[in-house]
Amino acid sequence: MPTTLPLPMSQLSDEVRREGFCFVTADVMQPLLSSMGTLADWPDFAQSWDHLGPDPYLAAKGRFRRRRHATYTAQANGTVALAPHQAHYQSLQYNALQGDIERWFEPIDPAVANSGSLHTILAFCNDFFSTLAAHVADWHVEVHQFRIEASVDAAGEPTPEGSHRDGVDFVLVLLVDRHNIDSGTTTIHTPDGKPLGDFTLAHTFDAALIHDPRVFHGVTPVTPLVPTEPAHRDVLVVTFRAKP
Repeated sequence: MPTTLPLPMSQLSDEVRREGFCFVTADVMQPLLSSMGTLADWPDFAQSWDHLGPDPYLAAKGRFRRRRHATYTAQANGTVALAPHQAHYQSLQYNALQGDIERWFEPIDPAVANSGSLHTILAFCNDFFSTLAAHVADWHVEVHQFRIEASVDAAGEPTPEGSHRDGVDFVLVLLVDRHNIDSGTTTIHTPDGKPLGDFTLAHTFDAALIHDPRVFHGVTPVTPLVPTEPAHRDVLVVTFRAKP
Protein backbone atom coordinates (compact mmCIF):
# COMPACT_ATOMS: atom_id res chain seq x y z
CA MET A 1 0.00 0.00 0.00
CA PRO A 2 1.53 3.37 -0.97
CA THR A 3 2.39 5.63 1.93
CA THR A 4 2.68 8.88 -0.03
CA LEU A 5 0.70 10.63 -2.74
CA PRO A 6 1.94 12.94 -5.49
CA LEU A 7 2.16 16.49 -4.15
CA PRO A 8 -1.15 17.83 -5.58
CA MET A 9 -3.02 14.77 -4.28
CA SER A 10 -1.31 15.09 -0.90
CA GLN A 11 -2.38 18.73 -0.64
CA LEU A 12 -5.95 17.81 -1.56
CA SER A 13 -6.07 14.98 0.96
CA ASP A 14 -4.82 17.36 3.67
CA GLU A 15 -7.62 19.76 2.76
CA VAL A 16 -10.26 17.03 2.94
CA ARG A 17 -8.93 15.93 6.34
CA ARG A 18 -9.00 19.50 7.58
CA GLU A 19 -12.22 20.81 6.04
CA GLY A 20 -14.23 17.71 5.14
CA PHE A 21 -14.25 18.66 1.43
CA CYS A 22 -12.27 20.34 -1.32
CA PHE A 23 -12.97 21.92 -4.70
CA VAL A 24 -10.54 20.85 -7.43
CA THR A 25 -10.24 22.94 -10.57
CA ALA A 26 -9.95 21.27 -13.95
CA ASP A 27 -6.33 22.35 -14.44
CA VAL A 28 -5.42 20.30 -11.36
CA MET A 29 -7.90 17.45 -11.71
CA GLN A 30 -7.29 16.47 -15.32
CA PRO A 31 -3.51 15.93 -14.89
CA LEU A 32 -4.14 13.97 -11.70
CA LEU A 33 -6.52 11.68 -13.56
CA SER A 34 -4.11 11.34 -16.47
CA SER A 35 -1.41 10.25 -14.04
CA MET A 36 -3.62 7.31 -13.03
CA GLY A 37 -4.49 6.00 -16.51
CA THR A 38 -5.85 6.84 -19.92
CA LEU A 39 -8.43 9.46 -20.84
CA ALA A 40 -8.07 8.75 -24.56
CA ASP A 41 -11.71 7.68 -24.90
CA TRP A 42 -13.05 10.75 -23.06
CA PRO A 43 -15.03 12.11 -26.06
CA ASP A 44 -17.03 8.86 -26.31
CA PHE A 45 -17.33 8.71 -22.52
CA ALA A 46 -18.76 12.24 -22.37
CA GLN A 47 -21.08 11.61 -25.31
CA SER A 48 -22.69 8.70 -23.42
CA TRP A 49 -24.59 11.29 -21.32
CA ASP A 50 -26.74 11.80 -24.45
CA HIS A 51 -28.14 8.30 -23.90
CA LEU A 52 -29.26 8.30 -20.26
CA GLY A 53 -32.69 7.05 -19.24
CA PRO A 54 -35.23 9.00 -17.18
CA ASP A 55 -35.31 8.67 -13.40
CA PRO A 56 -38.77 7.11 -12.89
CA TYR A 57 -38.67 7.50 -9.11
CA LEU A 58 -38.08 11.24 -9.30
CA ALA A 59 -40.72 11.61 -12.02
CA ALA A 60 -43.24 10.19 -9.55
CA LYS A 61 -42.46 13.23 -7.34
CA GLY A 62 -43.18 15.65 -10.18
CA ARG A 63 -39.49 16.24 -10.99
CA PHE A 64 -37.27 15.13 -13.86
CA ARG A 65 -33.67 14.12 -14.48
CA ARG A 66 -31.77 11.48 -16.47
CA ARG A 67 -29.37 8.93 -15.04
CA ARG A 68 -27.67 5.53 -15.22
CA HIS A 69 -26.06 3.55 -12.42
CA ALA A 70 -23.38 0.90 -11.87
CA THR A 71 -21.78 -0.82 -8.89
CA TYR A 72 -18.18 -1.90 -8.43
CA THR A 73 -16.09 -3.59 -5.78
CA ALA A 74 -12.63 -2.29 -4.94
CA GLN A 75 -9.68 -3.53 -2.94
CA ALA A 76 -8.05 -0.60 -1.20
CA ASN A 77 -5.28 0.75 -3.46
CA GLY A 78 -5.89 -2.28 -5.67
CA THR A 79 -8.27 -3.82 -8.16
CA VAL A 80 -11.60 -2.23 -9.08
CA ALA A 81 -14.10 -4.64 -10.65
CA LEU A 82 -17.58 -4.19 -12.09
CA ALA A 83 -20.23 -5.93 -9.96
CA PRO A 84 -23.59 -7.37 -11.09
CA HIS A 85 -26.26 -4.73 -11.65
CA GLN A 86 -28.13 -3.98 -8.43
CA ALA A 87 -30.47 -1.49 -6.82
CA HIS A 88 -29.40 1.83 -5.37
CA TYR A 89 -30.61 2.19 -1.77
CA GLN A 90 -30.56 5.06 0.72
CA SER A 91 -32.38 5.23 4.02
CA LEU A 92 -34.77 8.06 4.85
CA GLN A 93 -32.07 9.36 7.18
CA TYR A 94 -30.04 10.36 4.13
CA ASN A 95 -32.73 10.90 1.50
CA ALA A 96 -36.01 12.24 2.83
CA LEU A 97 -37.40 12.44 -0.71
CA GLN A 98 -36.69 8.89 -1.91
CA GLY A 99 -35.35 6.94 1.05
CA ASP A 100 -36.14 3.41 2.24
CA ILE A 101 -36.82 2.04 -1.25
CA GLU A 102 -34.73 0.01 -3.67
CA ARG A 103 -34.31 2.10 -6.80
CA TRP A 104 -33.45 0.22 -9.98
CA PHE A 105 -32.00 2.51 -12.64
CA GLU A 106 -30.93 1.66 -16.15
CA PRO A 107 -27.39 0.23 -15.97
CA ILE A 108 -24.47 2.17 -17.31
CA ASP A 109 -23.77 0.92 -20.82
CA PRO A 110 -21.17 -1.89 -20.68
CA ALA A 111 -18.83 -0.03 -23.03
CA VAL A 112 -18.93 2.96 -20.68
CA ALA A 113 -18.72 0.87 -17.50
CA ASN A 114 -15.54 -0.75 -18.82
CA SER A 115 -14.11 2.33 -20.52
CA GLY A 116 -10.61 3.58 -19.96
CA SER A 117 -11.81 6.98 -18.72
CA LEU A 118 -14.13 5.54 -16.09
CA HIS A 119 -11.52 3.09 -14.82
CA THR A 120 -9.01 5.93 -14.60
CA ILE A 121 -11.47 7.93 -12.49
CA LEU A 122 -12.12 4.91 -10.27
CA ALA A 123 -8.38 4.27 -9.87
CA PHE A 124 -7.90 7.86 -8.75
CA CYS A 125 -10.77 7.59 -6.26
CA ASN A 126 -9.46 4.31 -4.90
CA ASP A 127 -5.98 5.69 -4.29
CA PHE A 128 -7.22 8.98 -2.88
CA PHE A 129 -9.97 7.68 -0.62
CA SER A 130 -7.96 4.66 0.54
CA THR A 131 -5.21 7.00 1.70
CA LEU A 132 -7.77 8.97 3.72
CA ALA A 133 -9.10 5.74 5.30
CA ALA A 134 -6.09 3.47 5.69
CA HIS A 135 -8.04 1.05 7.90
CA VAL A 136 -10.41 0.09 5.06
CA ALA A 137 -9.56 -3.07 3.11
CA ASP A 138 -12.49 -3.26 0.69
CA TRP A 139 -14.92 -0.75 -0.77
CA HIS A 140 -18.47 -0.82 -2.11
CA VAL A 141 -18.44 1.64 -5.01
CA GLU A 142 -21.38 3.17 -6.84
CA VAL A 143 -21.21 5.25 -10.01
CA HIS A 144 -24.00 7.55 -11.19
CA GLN A 145 -24.30 9.37 -14.50
CA PHE A 146 -26.61 12.38 -14.07
CA ARG A 147 -28.00 14.81 -16.62
CA ILE A 148 -30.01 17.71 -15.20
CA GLU A 149 -32.04 19.48 -17.87
CA ALA A 150 -33.45 22.99 -17.55
CA SER A 151 -36.02 24.89 -19.57
CA VAL A 152 -37.70 28.25 -19.51
CA ASP A 153 -40.68 26.57 -17.83
CA ALA A 154 -38.79 24.52 -15.22
CA ALA A 155 -35.44 24.95 -13.50
CA GLY A 156 -33.30 21.83 -13.24
CA GLU A 157 -32.73 20.46 -9.74
CA PRO A 158 -29.34 18.76 -9.30
CA THR A 159 -30.18 17.90 -5.67
CA PRO A 160 -33.98 17.82 -5.34
CA GLU A 161 -33.60 16.33 -1.83
CA GLY A 162 -31.89 19.56 -0.73
CA SER A 163 -28.70 19.80 1.27
CA HIS A 164 -27.87 16.24 2.26
CA ARG A 165 -25.38 13.50 2.96
CA ASP A 166 -25.29 10.34 0.85
CA GLY A 167 -24.75 7.81 3.65
CA VAL A 168 -21.32 6.75 2.37
CA ASP A 169 -17.72 7.51 3.32
CA PHE A 170 -16.49 9.56 0.36
CA VAL A 171 -17.96 11.24 -2.72
CA LEU A 172 -16.46 12.49 -5.97
CA VAL A 173 -18.56 14.84 -8.10
CA LEU A 174 -16.92 15.40 -11.50
CA LEU A 175 -18.27 17.83 -14.10
CA VAL A 176 -18.49 16.25 -17.54
CA ASP A 177 -20.31 19.04 -19.39
CA ARG A 178 -22.53 22.04 -18.87
CA HIS A 179 -24.35 23.66 -21.77
CA ASN A 180 -26.37 26.86 -21.72
CA ILE A 181 -26.98 26.87 -17.98
CA ASP A 182 -26.69 29.42 -15.20
CA SER A 183 -26.02 28.74 -11.51
CA GLY A 184 -25.58 25.16 -10.27
CA THR A 185 -23.56 26.32 -7.26
CA THR A 186 -22.41 23.61 -4.86
CA THR A 187 -22.90 24.55 -1.21
CA ILE A 188 -21.24 22.83 1.75
CA HIS A 189 -22.67 22.97 5.28
CA THR A 190 -22.05 21.54 8.73
CA PRO A 191 -24.71 19.10 10.00
CA ASP A 192 -26.32 21.99 11.93
CA GLY A 193 -26.54 24.17 8.80
CA LYS A 194 -23.50 26.44 9.17
CA PRO A 195 -22.15 27.31 5.69
CA LEU A 196 -18.59 26.13 5.08
CA GLY A 197 -18.10 27.11 1.46
CA ASP A 198 -19.53 27.26 -2.03
CA PHE A 199 -18.19 26.85 -5.56
CA THR A 200 -19.46 26.20 -9.07
CA LEU A 201 -18.36 23.30 -11.25
CA ALA A 202 -17.98 25.36 -14.41
CA HIS A 203 -15.43 23.54 -16.58
CA THR A 204 -15.06 19.93 -17.68
CA PHE A 205 -12.97 18.09 -15.01
CA ASP A 206 -13.86 20.55 -12.22
CA ALA A 207 -14.53 18.32 -9.21
CA ALA A 208 -15.60 18.16 -5.59
CA LEU A 209 -14.16 15.63 -3.13
CA ILE A 210 -16.32 15.17 -0.04
CA HIS A 211 -15.95 13.30 3.26
CA ASP A 212 -19.63 12.47 3.55
CA PRO A 213 -19.99 11.79 7.31
CA ARG A 214 -18.67 15.26 8.15
CA VAL A 215 -20.50 17.66 5.85
CA PHE A 216 -23.76 18.21 4.00
CA HIS A 217 -23.76 19.25 0.35
CA GLY A 218 -26.31 20.55 -2.14
CA VAL A 219 -26.48 22.25 -5.54
CA THR A 220 -28.63 25.24 -6.45
CA PRO A 221 -31.15 24.86 -9.32
CA VAL A 222 -29.96 25.54 -12.87
CA THR A 223 -31.72 27.71 -15.44
CA PRO A 224 -31.09 28.28 -19.17
CA LEU A 225 -28.91 31.20 -20.21
CA VAL A 226 -30.73 31.31 -23.55
CA PRO A 227 -34.36 30.31 -22.89
CA THR A 228 -35.01 28.94 -26.37
CA GLU A 229 -32.01 26.58 -26.47
CA PRO A 230 -31.45 23.17 -24.79
CA ALA A 231 -29.73 23.39 -21.42
CA HIS A 232 -28.14 20.66 -19.32
CA ARG A 233 -25.60 19.90 -16.58
CA ASP A 234 -23.81 16.52 -16.84
CA VAL A 235 -21.95 15.11 -13.83
CA LEU A 236 -20.43 11.83 -12.76
CA VAL A 237 -20.91 10.98 -9.08
CA VAL A 238 -18.77 8.24 -7.52
CA THR A 239 -19.32 7.08 -3.93
CA PHE A 240 -17.05 4.86 -1.81
CA ARG A 241 -18.41 3.07 1.26
CA ALA A 242 -16.36 0.72 3.40
CA LYS A 243 -17.51 -2.87 3.31
CA PRO A 244 -18.25 -4.30 6.77
